Amino acid sequence: MANKLPLKADHVGSFLRTEPIKEARKAFANGEIDQAALKAVEDKEITKLVQKEIEVGLKAITDGEFRRSWWHLDFLAGLEGVEFFETEYVSNFKGAKTKNNAIKVAGKVDFNQHYMLEHFTFLKETVEQYGDGTQVAKFSIPSPNMLATRMQGDEYYNGDKEALFNDTVVAYQKAIQAFYDAGCRYLQLDDTSWIDFVSEDRIKAVEEREGKKVDEIIETRVRCLNEAIANKPEDMLITMHICRGNFRSTYIASGGYDQISDAIFDELNVDGLFLEYDDSRSGDFEPLKSFGRNNKIVVLGLITSKFPELEDPENIKARIKEASQFIPLENLALSPQCGFSSTEEGNVLTEEDQWNKIKHVITIAESVWGANE
Repeated sequence: MANKLPLKADHVGSFLRTEPIKEARKAFANGEIDQAALKAVEDKEITKLVQKEIEVGLKAITDGEFRRSWWHLDFLAGLEGVEFFETEYVSNFKGAKTKNNAIKVAGKVDFNQHYMLEHFTFLKETVEQYGDGTQVAKFSIPSPNMLATRMQGDEYYNGDKEALFNDTVVAYQKAIQAFYDAGCRYLQLDDTSWIDFVSEDRIKAVEEREGKKVDEIIETRVRCLNEAIANKPEDMLITMHICRGNFRSTYIASGGYDQISDAIFDELNVDGLFLEYDDSRSGDFEPLKSFGRNNKIVVLGLITSKFPELEDPENIKARIKEASQFIPLENLALSPQCGFSSTEEGNVLTEEDQWNKIKHVITIAESVWGANE
């Protein structure tokens, strides 16, 4: 099935945490239940989620990131040499403030039996138990750029960016092989580092921070991803998701893909791209003209996960048709622009709204491309 992925109706991965999950995580944080009791609740709720995903017609099945607080920090903190810590900072999101969690590099970065391998194994076994053989377990982790591009507060490398880059690449090569050995055939790398290039102000800021010109910075990020996935097995599909921030229905930045179009559409060796395109903040489809690989799928995030209102199906079809002027229709797919709960707080909509959005994606995709299989 892997050669058919991403599916024409796909999704980014995270789902709103259910009330039992929220209650159990709060109880665990307060010392009222132990890790085993928390895991039992998570297992039960993930099982119900998998059944719901299958019921509504999804074929790429995730665990909703139910065991995570953050889409990225939980995984990164599970790498060797990386630690969680509490910090004080001003949130970058428009009108909302996140928790003061962050990561720092306190030792040599490496990968060694990451605890999320067990999370994937549980998901895979659950999909196999309740699916009919047409579904696949999809797992999302942060891109290596989410670690390799940071240096602030990192004690071990003392400003040696190349050493951090190289160790991060090797750690991710090991991670990809480990997930493959656990049975993963559909892995998604979430990468918000690309928002550094969506506007002139952000480009100027990243050039000052890195001490390099923008083209060189972009080339380094392409190289990081390509080297990290260079040894991936042929029957493992790896995609990348880009958005401009997703927390409590807010965002960080606005701007199109113009500056990075050649990099992401032609130079990256990923099998597919999930691109935020739900409103004008993402720019127009003109950057799609850089698409040059017929073996790559571009998943248009035209359905918003931030708000409950359902988009006009005819408008979505018209936008897909517009995008097909640049990329062949068979190389396009449809999804929400991001997950519904990139952090455990979740976006401002209900679980019913969430599933209505997923059904909306599937219905529209089927009308454009046919059955989602």
